[in-house]
Amino acid sequence: MPSAQSPLELSPGPGSVLKQHTMSQHSPGPVTPPADVPIPRQINYIIGNEGCERFSFYGMRNILTVFLVSSLLMHLPEADRAGAAKDVFHTFVIGVYFFPLLGGWIADRFWGKYHTIFWLSLVYCVGQLCLALFVDNRTGFYFGLCLIALGSGGIKPCVSSFVGDQFDQTNKHRAKVVFDAFYWIINFGSFFASLLMPIFLKQLGPAIAFGVPGALMFISTVILWLGRKTYVMVPPAPPDPNSFLNVCRTAVASGKPGLALAVTGGVMALAALLLIPSYGFVIALCTSLVAVIAFGGIGVWIQLEGARGKHPDESVEGVRSVLRVLVLFSLVTPFWSLFDQKASTWVLQADAMSKPSWFQSSQMQALNPLLVMILIPFNNLVVFPALTKAGIAVTALRRMTAGIVFSGISWVIVGAMQLVLDGGDVFSITWQILPYAFLTLGEVLVSATGLEFAYSQAPQAMKGALMSFWLLSVTIGNLWVLVVNAGVKNAAVINFIASTGFGVTAFQMFFFAAFAFVAALVFGLCARTYPVVDHYRKA
Repeated sequence: MPSAQSPLELSPGPGSVLKQHTMSQHSPGPVTPPADVPIPRQINYIIGNEGCERFSFYGMRNILTVFLVSSLLMHLPEADRAGAAKDVFHTFVIGVYFFPLLGGWIADRFWGKYHTIFWLSLVYCVGQLCLALFVDNRTGFYFGLCLIALGSGGIKPCVSSFVGDQFDQTNKHRAKVVFDAFYWIINFGSFFASLLMPIFLKQLGPAIAFGVPGALMFISTVILWLGRKTYVMVPPAPPDPNSFLNVCRTAVASGKPGLALAVTGGVMALAALLLIPSYGFVIALCTSLVAVIAFGGIGVWIQLEGARGKHPDESVEGVRSVLRVLVLFSLVTPFWSLFDQKASTWVLQADAMSKPSWFQSSQMQALNPLLVMILIPFNNLVVFPALTKAGIAVTALRRMTAGIVFSGISWVIVGAMQLVLDGGDVFSITWQILPYAFLTLGEVLVSATGLEFAYSQAPQAMKGALMSFWLLSVTIGNLWVLVVNAGVKNAAVINFIASTGFGVTAFQMFFFAAFAFVAALVFGLCARTYPVVDHYRKA
């Protein structure tokens, strides 16, 4: 999983920023809270809710590709099923990480975080029910996936920021522990879901295999409801003339260069919709969104000073903070294009490997959450303290840079294994443990760290929206997958790949590895000059 500053006063570890960046222009001065301040008791409800929800989500997600290939897409020629299953899977993931934009906006402006989570969780439950009821009906099943994308995506930016709302300046030093526990419980649920659901699918059938996650989602919603009287409820922001969008609008309108860029982005967004006949609605819509954000953001940045005088300096600097963060988020998108293919491309590769008759290819995904549960405490207790003692500052942005690199290494390894498989030599599925280890190390360094980083860098009125942008980076990462998959259907591209001596799948694997390495290089260069701030609420 998956959102100008002064870093947090936290010890090294995933989801934290080093103590050397402690002063914020928004803070009155250094704060030294007592070390024995307890973790807020209402956190237990949120952690329990998240553990059940993650079991529900990963339970259905991790068997989706296998179910599509073996059941729902049987009407297609056998050679086309794997590609079609990947397209459905990554389209679903795009939806899951697109709807945080809607959920964050609703929470920030209308319902507040708790009520947004609760009502969209009910939508989520209905979606899970549809999967269990319509395993033989493509229309009903896809409708269920749409509801899950809306429900799961809509609550994503709210849950993690809702955790942050339970803390203030007096106990924010305990937030690192909770964010790590939060990420740990996500992977606890994912581990058992990944291990058990493939067995349920094979032995009990798809209705039961999709029904169990639905039951867990209902339990998750009940747990959230039980804690309703204990939460810190930060109210939604009232209509604000100095909001992010209003400041951006003023900045763009203050000069011709910025206005021209914004208009260019709008024109390119409309032009992208013309891609629908050739590349489908999802690719066209996501490309359109990227054009609006990219050109509009550049236009605002170059003319942001034009908003001063019409808006308070604090609001102008808040927009500057968000735009800086969005640059980093854009550079994380290649990581997600690699990471999410472990549930599609890697599962399909595992199908070609030798394994015991009782073992299902999709069960390899249980390695990911298991390794996360091991690596988070190992990094916190051993690796990061050792590096700090050696004089190496393990900042959040350095961890994220290294994480993108490790993800690229994992894809070099699976690419090499694919070359062996393409040569006709079948070998044991246990070899996939190695790339899973590198990919999971990358995940811990990128995702667990980025979760808190996104919250800490957002001005209070923009926390839900910025967390949505963090999750939107996953959507764009999966967009790259769809674009590459569409590209390899082109005759000229296929001929070029053939000239390299690689098979299509192996070529794609090495391409994604190179994509990650380039992203890591640029991310690392940007991180060197990035000004970190502290936007936790005051006590």
